[in-house]
Amino acid sequence: MSMTALKTESSPPVPAASAPILTLSPKRPPRMEVLAKRGREAAARIVPPLIVVALLLVVWELLCRRAGATLPPPSRVIRETKDLILDPFFDNGGIDKGLFWHISASLKRVALGYSLAVVVGVALGTLVGQSIWAMRGLDPLFQVLRTIPPLAWLPLALAAFRDGQPSAIFVIFITSIWPIIINTAVGIRNIPQDYRNVAAVLQLNPLEFFAKVMIPSAAPYIFTGLRIGIGLSWLAIVAAEMLIGGVGIGFFIWDAWNSSHISEIILALVYVGIIGFVLDRLIALLASVVTRGTATN
Repeated sequence: MSMTALKTESSPPVPAASAPILTLSPKRPPRMEVLAKRGREAAARIVPPLIVVALLLVVWELLCRRAGATLPPPSRVIRETKDLILDPFFDNGGIDKGLFWHISASLKRVALGYSLAVVVGVALGTLVGQSIWAMRGLDPLFQVLRTIPPLAWLPLALAAFRDGQPSAIFVIFITSIWPIIINTAVGIRNIPQDYRNVAAVLQLNPLEFFAKVMIPSAAPYIFTGLRIGIGLSWLAIVAAEMLIGGVGIGFFIWDAWNSSHISEIILALVYVGIIGFVLDRLIALLASVVTRGTATN
């Protein structure tokens, strides 16, 4: 046997090249499946309320179609308010306006009074929650004032401002400020001590402590107060406008009552309820964004 053959037989085997490692990315669900899932979730939220509303309308229709019924059934309400529903933007001057203008006037008053209540309420709530002396001095006063009915403030406001517009704004302010103060104070008092210790170690000044520790920690409590406050604001303006007159959804309801237009009152109440719900949802959405979902929805 030749030397070449011996070298060939005794040479070690050459290792095979290592195979590349393949990583499989998770398979994304088809677009139709995602859309179907979202559709089912939306249906689970929308369908039950629609069923309840439909049942209530049927019961209302059956009860009010009987002889001697004092309230109109839904079919009659729609028939008698069709013009108001189809044309909410008409303006014939004075108080003869569509529902859009009445609602927008009420919302402007709510926006002014509620904004003032938010600024003052958060500031006072922070003071009461941070200072034990402020809590002892102001909390009993707040607990007494918040029990006064909103309309009880209106005569005093009219005597002070001599005008219905600022008086209505004041009623909104004084009605909505109390839950904001109380919830803000509770949130400030419930800031974990560890956060305060870290702020002391970092030597944060009072303004930095307020912006970086107090407000983020108390935000769920603050937004709970804001949601309660916006609901009370909308309730107060409807009641106040019945007394101060002028353009507004509250005055529209009172004027419809004086004219014996019950169907118009029912239509206005539907709008009042829907707008109140939308306002609450807007504050809840803002709370979810600011607190990253930690606020109660």
